[in-house]
Amino acid sequence: MPAVAGPRVHGVSIATTTFLVAFVMAVLVLIAADLFYAKPETILEVLRLPEVQHAIYLSLVTTAITLVLVIVFAVPMGYALSRYRFPGSVVLDAIVDLPIVLPPVVVGVSLLVFFRTSAGQWIESVPWLGFVYTVKGIVLCQFFMSVSYAIRASKASFDGIDRRLEHLALTLGCTQAQAFLRVSLPMARNGLVAGAVMAWARAVGVFSPVYVLAGAVRMKTELMPTTVWLELSIGRIEPALALSLVMLAIAMVALVLIHLLGQTHRWWGL
Repeated sequence: MPAVAGPRVHGVSIATTTFLVAFVMAVLVLIAADLFYAKPETILEVLRLPEVQHAIYLSLVTTAITLVLVIVFAVPMGYALSRYRFPGSVVLDAIVDLPIVLPPVVVGVSLLVFFRTSAGQWIESVPWLGFVYTVKGIVLCQFFMSVSYAIRASKASFDGIDRRLEHLALTLGCTQAQAFLRVSLPMARNGLVAGAVMAWARAVGVFSPVYVLAGAVRMKTELMPTTVWLELSIGRIEPALALSLVMLAIAMVALVLIHLLGQTHRWWGL
């Protein structure tokens, strides 16, 4: 793309760059405040606490399970939204995005209300299928709060693939499933991985729905965000800050991976 004629420094460039620098500085100031307030020895001492280690362990286990479920649902759903058009598809597309814009606590309340209906009570009556105040409830909340990000990334990735390549594979003797597995899926790989990483990072930070549906029981349904809230509620800022830094590090690693994959600009079809 040829360079735009005109001076590089002008009123618009100065104004827009000023906003960019101001926002970046604000974020860096917040991170610096956390780092300067936290003492390394205090953080290490906090991370050795049994309840903190359990929260980290449970967060990693539940989000790993959630990630598997997200991938299983997001890839076919993203492909369907990208390839098929039918009456009501616009409404369906909007419903898929609904968990992104809904307040998280609304998701938790909706899930809790569902499990008070006759269908939900039947599910709860099955001994191995209970969700309220259980680890399975945590996974369910994380899934609903994160899957839309992966679906949107999946759709954008498949949108960027020329459909003529799939048609060519079909003319060469591939079935529809073979064309999907051998052509579309490999070409969309980076976008799918980026969406999965973002969904996982989102799941790590889920708090409100988990608190509503699964509770905040120490050493049982306690995740990293839950521990942060519990520690702050009794005025212990050091443990809360230590786990906040852990989640901050997870978020930074996730964002670096996404940018390395070079797919963030395609998530929303931009």
